[in-house]
Amino acid sequence: MGSAGPQFDVWSNYLNTIDGKQVGTEKTRHGINPATGKPNPEVPVATAKDVDAAVEAGKRAFVTWSKTSWDERRKAVAGLADALEKHTNDFAKLLTQEQGKPIQFAQGEVGAGVMWLRAFNKLELQEEVIQEDDDKKIIQRYTPLGLVVGIVPWNFPIHLACGKIGPSVLTGNPIIIKPSPFTPYCDLKIVELAQQFFPPGVVQALSGGDDLGPMLTAHPGPDKISFTGSTVTGKKVMESAAKTLKRVTLELGGNDPAIVCANVDVAAAAQKVTSLAFMNSGQICLAVKRIYVHESIYEQFRDEAVKFAKSIKSGEGNEEGVFLGPVQNSMQFEKVKTFFSDIEKEKWNVAVGGKNDDSKPGYFITPTIIDKPAEDSRIVTEEPFGPIVPLLTWKDEDDVIARANNTKMGLGASVWSNDLDQAGRIARQLEAGSVWVNTHLEPDPNAPFGGHKESGIGFEWSIGGLKAFCNVQSLFLKKKV
Repeated sequence: MGSAGPQFDVWSNYLNTIDGKQVGTEKTRHGINPATGKPNPEVPVATAKDVDAAVEAGKRAFVTWSKTSWDERRKAVAGLADALEKHTNDFAKLLTQEQGKPIQFAQGEVGAGVMWLRAFNKLELQEEVIQEDDDKKIIQRYTPLGLVVGIVPWNFPIHLACGKIGPSVLTGNPIIIKPSPFTPYCDLKIVELAQQFFPPGVVQALSGGDDLGPMLTAHPGPDKISFTGSTVTGKKVMESAAKTLKRVTLELGGNDPAIVCANVDVAAAAQKVTSLAFMNSGQICLAVKRIYVHESIYEQFRDEAVKFAKSIKSGEGNEEGVFLGPVQNSMQFEKVKTFFSDIEKEKWNVAVGGKNDDSKPGYFITPTIIDKPAEDSRIVTEEPFGPIVPLLTWKDEDDVIARANNTKMGLGASVWSNDLDQAGRIARQLEAGSVWVNTHLEPDPNAPFGGHKESGIGFEWSIGGLKAFCNVQSLFLKKKV
């Protein structure tokens, strides 16, 4: 599977990978280190010609890769997982530099990418005999779709790229990874690393500007788009893909509620729930976005949440003890700051934070908790994608369930209670693709991951996620002519 190739260098020469070769472009651009505002290295800006070349190579690779045995595909994926693990520290440093997350979380993300690849490797789509008698046999089987485009967001570029590469190539589909223009570096290097294990054209990468995604989704060559990103962009992807009836899987935004019941250990729950709102500076589709606390413990919970928020250390990701890095890019930074400007206008009560220090470099946001805003205020109804979260009260189960479900989003939700009957009763009524009890934001590669309502179409990961990269075929075998 592939050649050993030259010595892998994680720090320089960020190039596209087309048909097994590292390819530059005439025009280049660069990302920004969000903690310092300094430019990162130059990366390619792919053209329509590059897209045509990658699509042609991927279609060509499909002919042989789709016929390669599952065991051979497994070996290639295992090789990539081992190589990524070997370079954990290099990738973690690069991730902190381009994305901004603290180094311990960057190492955790590399580890998650490795773990997901290995978990997918334990799965296999087998033919199923769904009926057989003396007259006939009916078999259900799964055949690869063709060329896949994996569009990866800037909040978890390593984990989510691995979450697309593994299922795609295991099921016999070559893939073109398109990283976010904000965070292209790790994804370009993962795909470069993959060339040691996969034949040319099976795993490719194209870096570019804002026009690259539409070029790929509208191109007649790819057969499926696997997109993770905002709901607004997801609708555009679906519209573009519809013109050629490409299959789509869309994992989109969320407005995840956490419902905290009266019987919890308040101090422990407050710290845990608040940390899950602020992790990755709130830039997680599955982060806690609304916290509903039972009125009998509300004030104590709020005080404990404030205490935790005040203890959080913000800073550049390589500094010791940093929990909160910067927001990843200037566009998102300005969007989050609009919620701060609403504080005075909407007369929100600020429990902690609320003012931002713009004197230092980098896109840093002060962790902020809004105390009992109106249910129809922006901070409750919209997804800030930053470290600002509302605290709300509840007393009636049916009412809080209705409020939690009163959103166009339906990605994740959680219930916090020491009464597991109560927790299960509430959890089963929440309209979300992933619902947790006494935790949040703990996905698993063996469980389906997707959203309800405007949080997505279809799902990824698990055995069902693998099937989403395939056509289903019913094979009817009549035993006599």
